[in-house]
Formats: sequence, C-alpha cells, structure tokens
Amino acid sequence: MNYKDGKMTDIKLTYIGGGSRGWAWTLMTDLAKCPDLSGEVALYDIDINAAKANETIGNALKNNKDAVGKWDYKVYESLETALTDADFVVISILPGTFDEMEADVHMPERLGIYQSVGDTAGPGGIMRAQRTIPMYVEIAKAIEKYSPEAWVINYTNPMSVCVKTLYHVFPKIKAFGCCHEVFGTQKVLMGIMNRSGVAKTDNFHDIKINVLGINHFTWFDAASYKGIDLFPVYRKFIEEHFEEGFFSGAGSFDEGNTFECLNRVKFDLFMKYGNIAAAGDRHLVEFMPGDIYLKDPETVKSWGFGLTPVSWRKKDLENRLRKSRELEAGKPLTLKETGEEGVSLIRAICGLGDVISNVNLPNYAKQISNLPESAVVETNAFFARNSVRPVYAGALDDKIKALVMPHVENHERTMQAALNGDRKLLYDAFKYDRLIHGRISDASSMKLADDMVAATKKYLPQYE
Repeated sequence: MNYKDGKMTDIKLTYIGGGSRGWAWTLMTDLAKCPDLSGEVALYDIDINAAKANETIGNALKNNKDAVGKWDYKVYESLETALTDADFVVISILPGTFDEMEADVHMPERLGIYQSVGDTAGPGGIMRAQRTIPMYVEIAKAIEKYSPEAWVINYTNPMSVCVKTLYHVFPKIKAFGCCHEVFGTQKVLMGIMNRSGVAKTDNFHDIKINVLGINHFTWFDAASYKGIDLFPVYRKFIEEHFEEGFFSGAGSFDEGNTFECLNRVKFDLFMKYGNIAAAGDRHLVEFMPGDIYLKDPETVKSWGFGLTPVSWRKKDLENRLRKSRELEAGKPLTLKETGEEGVSLIRAICGLGDVISNVNLPNYAKQISNLPESAVVETNAFFARNSVRPVYAGALDDKIKALVMPHVENHERTMQAALNGDRKLLYDAFKYDRLIHGRISDASSMKLADDMVAATKKYLPQYE
C-alpha cells in the first residue's frame, strides 16, 4: 500500500467466495463509492465462472460516472496466488449448496424442531459449521503461509465458529467478524425515539450503545442519544405497544416477508431480562429454548416474525444469478448506500479515519469480563491505523450470561467435532443446543445428527 495525496493506493484486497454475488456486489459498491482507496480486488472462488462474472461486473464500474474509487478486479485460480501480498482478505462463502441447507433447516421439522434461519444456532447451524470449519482450516493455513500480515474480515455464518476456527489454526491471524444485525436494533431504537417525540435523528449511528454478547445473540446494556438515556423510552414504548410491536421498515409490515418482524421478541426479552436484545427476532429466537418462540408455525406467527424456507433462498438465488447475467451483459450496477461498514473499517485500518463499531473477536482482552477468553464475542472495537482494539464492555447480566454460556460451550464442541470428525462431540452439540435440549430423547437427537450427516455427506469427509 502507498499513501499519496490523501489517498491509500495499490491495496490488494483478496475476496474469497462471492459466488452468490450478493455480498460481492455490496463490496464492489462500497469500494466504488470510497474516494480515498484504490488498488486490486483479487477474486478467488471454487466456482471460477462465478469469480469471472464478478471480474466483469467489477471492472465495468470504472466506466460508471458515480464511481470515485478505482479498482481493478482480477480472477486468481489458486488460494496461493490470490493471497500472496494481500493487505486485506474478505471471506464470504456458502458452505455447500442450498440443497445441504435444505436438510439443515427442514429435516429437524419432522421432530417438531423449527428454525427461523438455520445458519448459526440450532441443528442447522451446527451442521453448517461441520461443512464450514474444514474450509476455514484450509483458508487459515493459506493465510498464515501466503499473507500472514493481512487483515481478515469474515462475513460467513456461523460467525462465531468461523472466527474461532481462524484463530485456532493461526493464532496470530489479524481477523475479525462483521455483522450488521446490531445496526438494525439501533434503527429500531432510533425509530421508537423519533415516534415518541423524545428527539429526532435520521442517522442510526447517533444512537450510542454498549454492545456485549455473541453474534446474533448480542445485547445492549446502555443506549443513549445526546445524553438521553433511551432505556426508559424503550420501556415506556413497550408497555404501551407490546401487542402491536414496532415495524422499522418502509411501508407496513408484511407477514409474508420472512426477513421482516414486529420486534415483539425483542420487547419480550427486554421485559424479562432488562437489557435490549440486539439482533433480528428471527436470529434471537434460535438461541432461546425451542418451546418459547419456535414451538410451531402458529407460535412463530403470533410473535410477528417468520420462518425462512430454503425454497425462498433457492428462488432468490435464481433472481441473483439472473441479475448477474444482466450485469455481465452491460447493465450498470446501481451505486447506492449499502449500510455495511466493511470499507469504513478498511479505511480506518489504513489510517484514514478512526471508527468505533461492533465486531466479533476472541475474548482475549476479557472485553466481556465474565465470559471465557476462548469465547468469540461481539463488542464494540476501536479501529485505527493498523489496529483493532476491542472496547471493554463489562460483564453480562447473570441471567443473560446463563442464556449465552450454553452456546459458548457448544461453539467449542462444534468446532472440535468438525476438526476431528468426532461423532460423540457432534451428538453432544445437538443434545445441548437450546432448540433441542429437553424436547426430544437423546436417541432421537443422535439419530437426527446421523441423518443430517448422511444428507450432507458430500461435504463431510471427516465423518466417513
């Protein structure tokens, strides 16, 4: 990298994955809109045709009148060449296909176990991790060998286990995980504050928060706007609007859109535990006992969120591939705000402005004082030139810690099971998962694990 005339140039940013296009287009858009970074985006994907499509789309941005960031996109056929001399590495992969995810999400339904996402917790999250972790072992070893000083940004789920694996394989790696779920809860707080007439802002970053927890099961124990404590505002709104909830999207709530919610789960968790749960309701519910919010589809509907069937994801993939073909053929990529912070964090690490944002890191600094150092936790961190320093968040409330710790313990079981092909640890991970625990017999849980391994065996050679 070189600094000249207020800009950082000659950056090599390696993008691993991106075949599903969505995250790749987000990165392309944000890089094109950033005026003080430029360089090369090295594209590597096991589906080389997907990488070539992104190469064509990315390079076409040079002709976009709104593109102020100048980047060359180039496909590499090996991890070695893609990673050599990389300054930054972005990882966004789909472990397997949506056929495997279909087994993850829907096979447990035969036992009355429903999952609203199926990529982080629950039996679906555990099985997704079994496919992902071996891939992350290979990636971490390659980074250690070919670009040990690179900063690594992970977007792949299950986030906590992916970051945990990177550090397990390469302890000196400079990696962190990014997730936008916290931003959504800041927007909810902003909307409630605006509607309540307490104050007005249209920038959710104005809502200052203390973040602590684990990815997709994150909490705020403090939230304010220009000195105004938002906890009383939030509590009053819940007391007055619990049944109707709060929809923070544009227009009105569409219960057919499985990515929308009424935030009633957040409201319920706040009234029970006193802190603000800071992820989408469809993620939060998978960390709670399965007989509360995910008992059955009728219960799900009553709480104002939805189950995301994999059939929807397959249809969405068809739409994205169609869009990819259109972009390859010359249709311009629309450059609009994405709401992601990855490029802002890269700018900060390059020394072009400090940033505080929530990220996932090992708890080595005890940024959450009452969770183990081995846990990968989500807190705020301070980004500055060549550094990412976690911000001390304090201790989780004891009642919330009791909810979080089973998942922290299961992250270790899940990782070790995948690393060693250890079916006993896999059985234990299923047994102690909150959606399963106490709801079906151990024998049924073990059979479910075996059947889910068999259904996705193509990507699970460690269990042969």
